[in-house]
Amino acid sequence: MISTIVLTTGLLLILIGSWGILTHRNILRIVISFSLMGTGTHIIIVAIGYVKNGTAPIIDRTLDLSEATSRVVDPIPSALVVTAIVIGMAVTAVMLAYTIRLYDSKKTLSIDAFTESKW
Repeated sequence: MISTIVLTTGLLLILIGSWGILTHRNILRIVISFSLMGTGTHIIIVAIGYVKNGTAPIIDRTLDLSEATSRVVDPIPSALVVTAIVIGMAVTAVMLAYTIRLYDSKKTLSIDAFTESKW
């Protein structure tokens, strides 16, 4: 049950972020939308690795080898999400620094003011 709720929440965040990227003209709102999409992706990856009533991946006397495949929580998705969070923070910082430089040059954050940057 909780896995479905978490997956739905992650998908909803990705959809909200996609909507924000496609509909907003303000660069700061687009950066926030990218962050929402990243957070939704992180939530989905963690939900994929979730096991109901799961235990740590340590095989000893309390956890038999035959039931390890059904009870052990996979640590790889959690490790990937921790790494992705750090990378996402760095990418967000670069996007915000670029946003500040764009604001300094044009005194606005509207994409429409940057027509010379388009292909």
